[in-house]
Amino acid sequence: MKDTISRSFARYQRTFMAFTTGQKLVAVLGTGALLLAGFLVFQWAAKPSYSPLFSNLSAKDASAVVDKLDAAGTPYEITDGGATVMVPKDQVYTSRIALSGAGIPSGSGSDGSGYSILDKQSLSTSQAQEQTNFKRAMEGELANTVEAIDGVETAVVHLALPAKQVFADSQDPATASVLVATRPGSTMNPEQVQAIVHLVASSIDGLDPTKVTVADSTGRVLSSTDGGGADGAASTRTQQINEFQDQTRDRIQAMLDRVVGPGNSTVAVTANLDFDKSVTETKKYTSNKNALPLSQTENVEKYSGDGTGTGSSQTGVVGPDGQMDSTGTGTTTGAGSAYEKSSKTSDNAVDTTVERRENAPGAVRNLHVSAVLDAAAARNINANTIQSLIVNGVGIDATRGDTVAVSTLPFDRSAEKAAAAELAAAKKADASANQMNLIRNSGLVVAVLIILLLAWLKGRKHAKARAAATSYVVEQLKQEQLERSAVAHLETSPAMLALESTEQSETEEMLDELAALVERQPEDVASLLRGWLVEPK
Repeated sequence: MKDTISRSFARYQRTFMAFTTGQKLVAVLGTGALLLAGFLVFQWAAKPSYSPLFSNLSAKDASAVVDKLDAAGTPYEITDGGATVMVPKDQVYTSRIALSGAGIPSGSGSDGSGYSILDKQSLSTSQAQEQTNFKRAMEGELANTVEAIDGVETAVVHLALPAKQVFADSQDPATASVLVATRPGSTMNPEQVQAIVHLVASSIDGLDPTKVTVADSTGRVLSSTDGGGADGAASTRTQQINEFQDQTRDRIQAMLDRVVGPGNSTVAVTANLDFDKSVTETKKYTSNKNALPLSQTENVEKYSGDGTGTGSSQTGVVGPDGQMDSTGTGTTTGAGSAYEKSSKTSDNAVDTTVERRENAPGAVRNLHVSAVLDAAAARNINANTIQSLIVNGVGIDATRGDTVAVSTLPFDRSAEKAAAAELAAAKKADASANQMNLIRNSGLVVAVLIILLLAWLKGRKHAKARAAATSYVVEQLKQEQLERSAVAHLETSPAMLALESTEQSETEEMLDELAALVERQPEDVASLLRGWLVEPK
């Protein structure tokens, strides 16, 4: 076995030494590449699969987790800027249970913020200190809530809660400010800003959402105390106007593209929206003569007797104008007196209608539309027809001051022609580049195939010469060995068998050496064989 390995190693060594310098370099580089690839594959297969142990950790909790994992000898990886700790997948639950038993991570209240502040109060705490701790606890909890929003890395909340004034006519309003720092590469959208505003306002008793200010770490105000936002954030008026104008323009442009073709018209829309919020209350009184009265009272007084004079009397009540309103009549006679008084009071029902109308902001005060058609494409189209289509399509109302203008003008196509020419030139250049790449790649493939073919032919030629030389030498050696065997007539013995085995091994080694010699110097061996063949026997 040892001799076989030695012979194989010697054969490989001779084969390697028979290589040219280029072949040796390729063999060394190929062997090194295979060994490196095998090492990388083995390392990848042996590397454990990691899974998150804890995420969204604070710096203090992450440090505590890492210390515990180092003490336990558990491998780990830190990702997400230090906020996530990952361990091998098969050790996630055991590590998590062990850390939880040690109180790690301690949670949002670990740094003394949130409601954990209230756990440290004692009986000697004053009312002012209690109110301050409550405000700090609310600020910490609100900050933790805001940080839970996607894209927010850190948040700071400040509350201004005026003391309750019992005997005052007015109470100072509560206000709040929120400072947010987003993760790198992310920004706050208006919906998220509104969510922060309403989360904070809903958590504080009596806090109006318009009294919440949200700003980012760059100093840009996202939502101010006037209910709107700076720089077009949180559904500003400018944003609403632009959205309405864009929707109206797109509707008109889509219609004109079907009529005059794409690129043959342009539309501009200017809208004036009413953002005033108004409330109108109307109370109307109506009377119904045929309706029955709610209540009615009638009094009648009569008196008769002797009297000495005649006359008449009138009774009543003093009205608001200072005059007496007669409510009854009385008569007297000279011979005898008679008195009669009657009064009647009716409470009639009055119909009352109370109407409260609230106008939501965003109504259209007036709308102005301007459309221009290309003269070349719209020469057979009536501009009045287009104007009527726009009026009916977007609901133009002349009573509120809406205007529509449609004009037909020649379009400047120079920019489009230049762009088309540049596009055609770019396509042509790309086609030429692709063609050249194809030709170059094809030439390289053909050259490689020719080289491989020539190498194969040359190798085949050398292989034939080597095989012929080797077979000739082998036949000569075999013939000489047979001749020696026939002449010697040696008896068979263990020593002779060992000798024959040794000679056979030497013969195999000699054959390997001859093959290597033919591989290294095929031309010299061929010349030697030609010399042997031309020699007389």
